[in-house]
Amino acid sequence: MAEVLEVRVREMRHRRGSIVEAKISDGTGILTLTFFNQKWRENDLRPGRRGIFAGKVGDYKGNRQLAHPDYELFDDDVPRSAGDAAAKRWAEAPIPIYPATSTLASWQLAKAIALLLDGLGPLDDPIPDAVREARSLLDQRAALEAAHRPETEADWKAARRTLRFTEAFVLQTALLLRRAELRAHTTTARHPSPGGLLERFDASLPFSLTADQRAVGAEIAADLEQPVPMNRLVQGEVGSGKTVVALRAMLAVADSGGQSALLAPTEVLAAQHLRSIARMLGPDLSAALVPTLLTGQLPAAERRKALLRAAAGQARIVVGTHALIGEAVSFADLGLVVVDEQHRFGVEQREALRLKGEHPPHVLVLTATPIPRTVAMTVFGDLDVSTIRELPAGRAGIETYVVPLAERPGWRARVWERLAEEVELGRQGFVVCPAIDSKVVEDDPDALEPDAADGRSGGQAASVASVLAELESHPRFADKRVAPLHGRMGSDEKDAVMRAFAAGELDVLVATTVIEVGVDVPNASAMVVVDADRFGVSQLHQLRGRVGRGAVPGLCLLVTAAEPGSLALQRVEAVAATLDGFELARVDLELRQEGDVLGATQSGGRSSLKLLRVSRDGDLIADARELAAEVLDADPGLERHRALAAEVRRRLDAETSGFLSKG
Repeated sequence: MAEVLEVRVREMRHRRGSIVEAKISDGTGILTLTFFNQKWRENDLRPGRRGIFAGKVGDYKGNRQLAHPDYELFDDDVPRSAGDAAAKRWAEAPIPIYPATSTLASWQLAKAIALLLDGLGPLDDPIPDAVREARSLLDQRAALEAAHRPETEADWKAARRTLRFTEAFVLQTALLLRRAELRAHTTTARHPSPGGLLERFDASLPFSLTADQRAVGAEIAADLEQPVPMNRLVQGEVGSGKTVVALRAMLAVADSGGQSALLAPTEVLAAQHLRSIARMLGPDLSAALVPTLLTGQLPAAERRKALLRAAAGQARIVVGTHALIGEAVSFADLGLVVVDEQHRFGVEQREALRLKGEHPPHVLVLTATPIPRTVAMTVFGDLDVSTIRELPAGRAGIETYVVPLAERPGWRARVWERLAEEVELGRQGFVVCPAIDSKVVEDDPDALEPDAADGRSGGQAASVASVLAELESHPRFADKRVAPLHGRMGSDEKDAVMRAFAAGELDVLVATTVIEVGVDVPNASAMVVVDADRFGVSQLHQLRGRVGRGAVPGLCLLVTAAEPGSLALQRVEAVAATLDGFELARVDLELRQEGDVLGATQSGGRSSLKLLRVSRDGDLIADARELAAEVLDADPGLERHRALAAEVRRRLDAETSGFLSKG
């Protein structure tokens, strides 16, 4: 915002035409405006006129200038007298700046919004009078007016506070209504039998459960024994033993004659889960429960067998990928659905599996991505949340180092030397790359695209093919057993590679993020992530969790060419700085934003929240949830709060409402 000081017109020296040059000042400095062949600007930009000027600042002979800027001049009748109260108000009134485009300037948006506000009239207020008064909020009409046409700084701040609270209050009301709706359904209560499968399993365990595992197990058991469907999220650190907790829930359901379905995001992880479950059950319990794998790439004969076992109720535990959702899949008595890494699944997939039960099955969601409290309230507000923080005893721990190639390009050679040293100690290692080959990037919803703006490595992503070739030509790996693993390989081939690695028949796996979750090889000690800046914070934490799972200490090397001081390098350094997944979840939230917390996309990207930010507004969200719960306790159907009910319906469009209703 500036005042025109002088304007002049001069002819161009080397070609026909003229240049209009105007000097403007905001009181702290001077900018030159330059227009080519637009003499009429001389009459427009008269000295003393004020306005808003927008454009890209350039440099001409050492002076800053704007070439052909956009501008909006204020009306000539604006009061100018310094002693005039109207002039003072005009001078001090904040000017709203809207996100402009190349064809639509901020002040054009301001004029359009002013027209809307002039014709808007009174508005219904979704915030109950008692809540508004208790929190000193504006009514909705006043808040919109003060947000767009404030007279003072205090006006727009009060408006923003009101609109933020309104968004939080409406959202939390919707989530609490959904929670109440879920609890209105009835289902089969599941009680473990005395001396039954669960008791036999507990007696056979070669280790003691951690205090957290016992506490969360008790919460799940209490839910299963109710005639309303359980909807519980269990979040836990990488390697904290969530699978054991889920398996105990499955055994409680099996004791009551029911079946459980475990939905895993990848074929590798589904096969790993099945092996892990069969190993933990042992031969006797496995024979009684018949854990069965069902994935899209099973041979036809095996698939038919698996379908029959599920339909007849012989398979009490069915583990699979999205193939479990197919129309051909049916269950005799589906009592529990366990969803692993729930952010990897679309809404429709989870809902289709839930509808396979005669009565709504109990639902248990597992995630190894720790979730900050505010995200849990906002994303999973209709779920009960349990947390496992404690790691099983006997873990040797992990050391993490950043390998900054932008500053130390020579260190890359040392990375391979260090990996070879681990293998020569009788241990195993992973090398993770973002791409399969020079043309194919693994289809991974959490991977980050290269972006020069935040300092991520541009150019071609490191690939399994290129790194495999590099290791095969390295003298230290001439006698090492190195194999690739990625999503384009067939199911049997992937499974065979993982089995060989788990059995110690391979030394190094060069893989994509198919090994991110669930792969459990206690002898694996080294994790090298190449182009680490192309992965998110929580994803790097997950990858690191593949090593240091036994008595062998873990080593994680995060190799990155990200620029010093860049956001990309900050992400990688944050992971190296702590092993605390909950602290990293907080950092991740601050660095990556919330993602679309209401829709299916839950990492990165734009948030469907307008003014709320879960990384910043945690206290406000918690307060809104508490007040929304009080309103619903007194008026469960919102019969006495019609405006709030209408806003809940309006706020949640068809897609978002579908997401919430499908849990």
